[in-house]
Amino acid sequence: MQKGSVRPEEIARFDALAARWWDPSGPMQPLHMMNPCRAGWILERIRRKFGGSDVAVLDVGCGAGLLSESLAEAGCNVLGLDAGEEAIAAAKAHAAGSAAGRGLRLAYRAGTAEALAAEGRKYAVITALEIIEHVAEPAAFVATLAALLEPGGLLFLSTLNRTARSYAVAKFGAEYLLRLLPVGTHDWQHFVTPEELGRFCRGAGLRLADSAGMSFSPLRRGFAITRDMSVNYIAMAEA
Repeated sequence: MQKGSVRPEEIARFDALAARWWDPSGPMQPLHMMNPCRAGWILERIRRKFGGSDVAVLDVGCGAGLLSESLAEAGCNVLGLDAGEEAIAAAKAHAAGSAAGRGLRLAYRAGTAEALAAEGRKYAVITALEIIEHVAEPAAFVATLAALLEPGGLLFLSTLNRTARSYAVAKFGAEYLLRLLPVGTHDWQHFVTPEELGRFCRGAGLRLADSAGMSFSPLRRGFAITRDMSVNYIAMAEA
């Protein structure tokens, strides 16, 4: 693997879940509950910046395409990128086999951000959600994403804060107590604080311009944007 890429064991872990990625009650249930919240936050800022959603988006670490399809449905021209070949196969199958997938400007590619950057590709918007906590070198990964951004482009990242509360909720609670995620999905030591994320962005020549918490509501059985960044949070950086 190239420096900054997802670790091989992480690719294998998520590839093993590919067949059930689109099952809203399956192992990716938390992502299904989170997706409307995070997609809405991203689209609002895309439209604010570009006056619409007709922009080229690179969705890095797209998995089987939950966010990619949502952004394409909103009018974005999306390339979903993931190092997991099984996940990409599931993404392609879902887009081809669902009514929502027809007519969308949506493509998928198996590979790494580093390989794409080596080709000199540039995108107006890049999303990398729930992935930085799984890569080998977070700072190098953010630098690669920055290299893929057009001047004035937007980078969206979401991750888990490394706090005592996130350990209790996102690690012990989600994996061991509630069994919302397979045991071993996350390593709390690799969670990224907002301060660290800001440092990674500045080191890559980006300005961290906006951030918000994403909090789970048991009553709604979903996530909402809040000021609480102690567990899940999302951020936007500008080139």
